Amino acid sequence: MRRLRPYCHLAVEEVKDEAALLKAVPDGALVVALDQTGDIVTSEDLAARLLGREELHGGGRAIAFAIGGADGHTDAVRRRAGRTIAFGRITMAHRLVRVVLLEQLYRAFTILRGHPYHH
Repeated sequence: MRRLRPYCHLAVEEVKDEAALLKAVPDGALVVALDQTGDIVTSEDLAARLLGREELHGGGRAIAFAIGGADGHTDAVRRRAGRTIAFGRITMAHRLVRVVLLEQLYRAFTILRGHPYHH
């Protein structure tokens, strides 16, 4: 998380259920549901299609990444999500998904800035 500080404001919040998850999402935020049924994305996709979006550039709209349970997200979360992505079709522990997500966010920001870390 420390490596992301130069690129964004980041808050990690754990909730007990999806009702609490939906309540925790800031008003107007783009919700990205992480769910094994979502679109498989590359690091470049994450950079260009999410973090590189004009509406988000310059500290505009917040993005809330929602990590689903072992059975994925409920229909309510899927409806609220602007995008549903997957880091593969396998089931991973929540904390492992969080680590993968944080790494991919860092990688995406370095891609957008042309930093050589990505390679």
